[in-house]
Amino acid sequence: MAATDFKDYYAILGISKTATGEEIKQAFRKLARKYHPDVNPNNKQSEAKFKEVNEAYEVLSDPEKRKKYDQFGQYWKQADQGFPGGGFSPDMGGVDFGQYGSFNDFLTELFGGAGPRSSRQSYSHRTSTARPGEGFGGFNDFSFQDPSARGSQDTEAIISLTFAEAFSGVQKRFSLGNETIDVRIPAGAKAGTRLRVKGKGQINPMNQQRGDLYLKVELQPHSFFQIEGDNLLCEVLITPDEATLGASIDVPTPDGQVNVKLPAGVRSGQSLRLRGKGWPISKGGRGDQFVKVGIAPPKELTAQEREYYEKIRSIRTYNPRSHLAQVKL
Repeated sequence: MAATDFKDYYAILGISKTATGEEIKQAFRKLARKYHPDVNPNNKQSEAKFKEVNEAYEVLSDPEKRKKYDQFGQYWKQADQGFPGGGFSPDMGGVDFGQYGSFNDFLTELFGGAGPRSSRQSYSHRTSTARPGEGFGGFNDFSFQDPSARGSQDTEAIISLTFAEAFSGVQKRFSLGNETIDVRIPAGAKAGTRLRVKGKGQINPMNQQRGDLYLKVELQPHSFFQIEGDNLLCEVLITPDEATLGASIDVPTPDGQVNVKLPAGVRSGQSLRLRGKGWPISKGGRGDQFVKVGIAPPKELTAQEREYYEKIRSIRTYNPRSHLAQVKL
């Protein structure tokens, strides 16, 4: 595996490097259900994510594989195939790792430090991709991109927020392996928002430079609100008499209850706009809140209520289905 193909299995599962076996299993089950092909038919992105989650679980659930992965990072497969004990790794161009006690010994020699060989050598700092006609028989043919030119090892992890935290912004304490960092989440974060934390990614073994941490926001479901773009959606139930005669009702918003006037004759499914009561916008201001009206007839009636409803039915002149008499194939 090339350095640029490295996958952070801990970030993929959204867990810390100190996670227990049970925590790994729970994280896997949650993501497997979310991205399973049966739940997301014909969704290539979910299918790829499902395979990635399975790959991460296969490694981290195996104590031996996890140990090598934690020790050698992106080169854990090569270490598994090539050292200790000799052998050749196909991804590393036929390098014999058997002569090295650890991968650090290999890196020391590769970049000019003292190593297992008797003398230092000078290596070509080209890209690690083989060209036609180039051999990979020994170190003179082994090529790495110059460490100073390589990109740092960025890491991605998932951070779960409540609607209140995402709406107002919050400072969260985030565990990254053995390190704990405080992250400021700006107001208006949404599901899928990626937040960059400089210098908190993985350490590049080639140059010891540290990459960045990217936190992907996951919003916990809310019992009343939903987000659509910069707008908030909600549904409020009203009674038949309120729909017929109109009414003033209290509706929850992020700023508290507001009084909304229902026009007489409002229909079920109709939405009312509350301007400026939606989600915070990064450039300033707020989106809108849309209140969808649903008419809910009472399930139980008192004797007097039933009497009045029957009187209304006996004198009612409006028939919302009158036009159906003209419908034909």
